[in-house]
Amino acid sequence: MKVQSIYSSKILKKGLEFAANNGALFAASASLAFSTIRPIIIMATPKTDKENRQYASTKSISSSVIGYLMMLCASLPVAKAVKNIDKNPEKYLKPATIKVLQAGEKSLDASKKYSFATQLFKLGLGFIAAAPKAILTCALIPPIMSKLFGKSAGNEKMPHPTFTGLSQKGLNPISKFIGKIIDTKIVQNMADKFHNTRFEQHMISLTDIFTTGAFISQTAKSKRIKEDRKKALIYNSAIATGLSVAGMYGIDSLTKKPTEKFVENFKKVNKNSPKLNTYLEGIRVAKPLIILGAMYYIVIPLLSTFFADKFAKNETKNIQPKTYTQG
Repeated sequence: MKVQSIYSSKILKKGLEFAANNGALFAASASLAFSTIRPIIIMATPKTDKENRQYASTKSISSSVIGYLMMLCASLPVAKAVKNIDKNPEKYLKPATIKVLQAGEKSLDASKKYSFATQLFKLGLGFIAAAPKAILTCALIPPIMSKLFGKSAGNEKMPHPTFTGLSQKGLNPISKFIGKIIDTKIVQNMADKFHNTRFEQHMISLTDIFTTGAFISQTAKSKRIKEDRKKALIYNSAIATGLSVAGMYGIDSLTKKPTEKFVENFKKVNKNSPKLNTYLEGIRVAKPLIILGAMYYIVIPLLSTFFADKFAKNETKNIQPKTYTQG
């Protein structure tokens, strides 16, 4: 009974539905939740420079908060627009497109090809927002550092915008725009080629790598971050992302059989649910995001902070003899 209650859990189903319908915001929400732990782990890293730890902690907080707010603002209209297409595909897609993407399945929402096409927009939004997120994350590090580790510490409430005022009619243009893109042969060919791959993971990984690359670029150019702290911050970001992405693929492969067993049991318990296909899509999206989040925010921080500090110090030692003379 206890095992079966897991598969019928309302909380689990709500979470899977959230992941399926708005993967970008689900990722940002998971990051925000995990980010409460990461700074504590970073600050507990032994034998590392205190200020380097402070910068790494601040970057984690800034990135998570900015990521959540950006996705909250940007993803809700897109998620609702895609939902319009889910409910009335014939209104937004050509009959030929529906036939191609349905690919012989009983319904369009049961097709992995259709799932691929719509997740391009829902998860792809995170990739599009990567550069702006990195710019804002970098820009907010100095003021957050001042608030958290300066003389005065304050708690500023972050805005929590909602989109309840957006009518279904107002979203139609977005739905039509997305529908026109899905109607193209390029998207349909991509869906045909990649629908059976781990495309959710690949998109999540590419987004994370691109975001880190953009952050590193912004940090190197920043005039508000201390020059002698940049290298440790850059190394920390690169090491954390590299280890997290590699770990995500490794753990996903190791847990493939248990996941398949979980999915089969979940399907049996919820076989009569009209939202079953949405839940299954949610599992495919949520699993890599949770693994990546746990790796990046819980498992990796101590290692990345420790090695980033060492690499930065070693590089400084190698440069220092050339710059200074004994006096």
